[in-house]
Amino acid sequence: MRTIPSSLLVILMLTCTAVQAEEDSAQPAAAPTAAIDEQSRQLEQRLAQSEQLRSEQEASSAVQLQRLRQENQRLRLQLKESQAQAQPRLLSEEQTWFALGAALSLVSVLFGALLRGSRKTRREWIN
Repeated sequence: MRTIPSSLLVILMLTCTAVQAEEDSAQPAAAPTAAIDEQSRQLEQRLAQSEQLRSEQEASSAVQLQRLRQENQRLRLQLKESQAQAQPRLLSEEQTWFALGAALSLVSVLFGALLRGSRKTRREWIN
């Protein structure tokens, strides 16, 4: 619930009393002052209540702000710890692909040598 600023309440109180005074100007003088006094007393009570609510809300918001700051600090520490625990990669993506290509080439050479077998005759190109 939002509180009404005290300046707005004062302006409201003044306008209400002015309007009430104009309406009651036709009535006897004793009745309007009693009604105005009663209204002003009620408005002062409302003003006091709204001031009290505002101060309570400010106190609760200060507590909530402090709690959020503490949680923020705790989360920052957790982030730093997790970043410190993470180990860097051994090879980058490009280096990984290069190593994979080199391994494939070696396997191909070995496979070709195995398929050739141990033939004693030497094959040569015929010109």
